[in-house]
Amino acid sequence: MTDTSYKVIRSTRASRIGSIIGLILFAILVSYPSWGDRATMRLLVEMFYILALAQMWNLLAGYGGLVSVGQQAFVGLGGYMLFLITIHFGVGPIWTVPLAGLIGALISLPVAFLVFRLRGHYFAIGTWVVAEVFLLLFAQVKSLGGGSGMSLPVSVIKSISSSRAGRDSAIYWTALLVVIVVIGIVYFLLRSRHGLALTAIRDSEEASGSLGVDNFRAKLLVYIFAAFGTAAIGALIFLTKLRISPSAAFDINWTTTVIFIVVIGGIGTIEGPILGTIVYFLLREQLADFGSWYLILLGATAVVVMLKAPQGIWGIITHKYDLRFFPVQRRLLLKENDSQES
Repeated sequence: MTDTSYKVIRSTRASRIGSIIGLILFAILVSYPSWGDRATMRLLVEMFYILALAQMWNLLAGYGGLVSVGQQAFVGLGGYMLFLITIHFGVGPIWTVPLAGLIGALISLPVAFLVFRLRGHYFAIGTWVVAEVFLLLFAQVKSLGGGSGMSLPVSVIKSISSSRAGRDSAIYWTALLVVIVVIGIVYFLLRSRHGLALTAIRDSEEASGSLGVDNFRAKLLVYIFAAFGTAAIGALIFLTKLRISPSAAFDINWTTTVIFIVVIGGIGTIEGPILGTIVYFLLREQLADFGSWYLILLGATAVVVMLKAPQGIWGIITHKYDLRFFPVQRRLLLKENDSQES
């Protein structure tokens, strides 16, 4: 008789090839400061932190179903923690990046219990209101520059390295480490039981609750982790800029940019924000000379993608070629074993 059985698989041939390509790319990126030019290195740093921000927002909205338009609250918070900790407590700027993330995670707890009372578009508006409150609060802190902002002291900048090339390399490697850690944690989180719960919540919150998933706890953990990552990235961003002000730190463009990236790349996938970041920077370089038309063209691109491909560009690729470099889904593979009945 024919014995039909199944086995659960995750990895694919594409994912194994992607792992090899990823290791080669990682080696190239790590060595880049030793042979690359500084202008491209600064551009790569910007790409790294924007990609990391996009992965954090994608985790919130694409898997947790928490569509936030106020993540700039934690970007700005992380940036200000960089200035506060380095200037007033004498901690090195590089070490301040994870510390800013921890502070962001702690502050996200009371914020979460406030905004989690809201649902749908009310939740989105609530997160934006929280970001505006943060902006007004930090604009009143005179020791951090008040409304006009402040710059990092020279002594703090030189504590990274005595040479400008050394500082650029240290910031570059920090940015690369941050984006690799963010993608790695998101990947392994989504492959865990918690990731399975998040997927269930995204698909149907009522159904996941009926199956025993603690929806509130799962969403809270994701919100706290996203706050940690976003605040750490915020510290990194303003370490590269060396100056901060409330209007720059809590600018809603931090969130709208990553929403654009995730939407055109493919929400609910790890590959989508990576592809979306590449597309965003290519469009920015090509459209930068169009003035105010630049934002209009970006918006038009997002609208076209949402209408023609709601799952994003990566969704089209996955549907056509079944290509996944970060396989987090579980698949059932049919096995047929012929066995002789005794």
